[in-house]
Amino acid sequence: MKFSFTRFNLYLMIAASLAFASGCASDAKKKEKKDATSIALHLEAHEDGTDRNGPVPIFREKPVYVNVDKEPFLDEGSIDSARIADDPDGSFHIELKFNWRGAMILDGVTSDNHNRRIAVVAVFGKGPRWLGAPLIKRRMSDGIFRFTPDATREEAERIVKGLNNVAVEVRKQDKL
Repeated sequence: MKFSFTRFNLYLMIAASLAFASGCASDAKKKEKKDATSIALHLEAHEDGTDRNGPVPIFREKPVYVNVDKEPFLDEGSIDSARIADDPDGSFHIELKFNWRGAMILDGVTSDNHNRRIAVVAVFGKGPRWLGAPLIKRRMSDGIFRFTPDATREEAERIVKGLNNVAVEVRKQDKL
């Protein structure tokens, strides 16, 4: 398992600063501004009998199990921004815009893995939750990843706010 101590320190500093800031804020507006969301994208994998991959439940009501690599290929550290977009049918999706590095990784993964799934896991509440696993139908060379989450609109808004807060903190750390 690869472990980057600098990346760990960056995430630890972000989490600590967000926890400290939200602990000091007394009104809900300031707390909302400091919410943090962690998200990771995992590629669907063939079961090979090793511990490098395993099944994860997608959808809460009627789970569908997708076998994925345990190591994510992208996470919140590469997100430039996140937003909710409305679909014509009245539903919505989350749109993640990745920075240059993340866009290159997303392009490479989606170029080489047509008809496989990208499983999305987020931590925005009590624990991790698998939000969806869209099928790769085309190359995503624009650095934008869209998916319909297994979440309410309010949960999706919380996820997006937390991701945007983390993106701001990551950009601050990158400037240092």
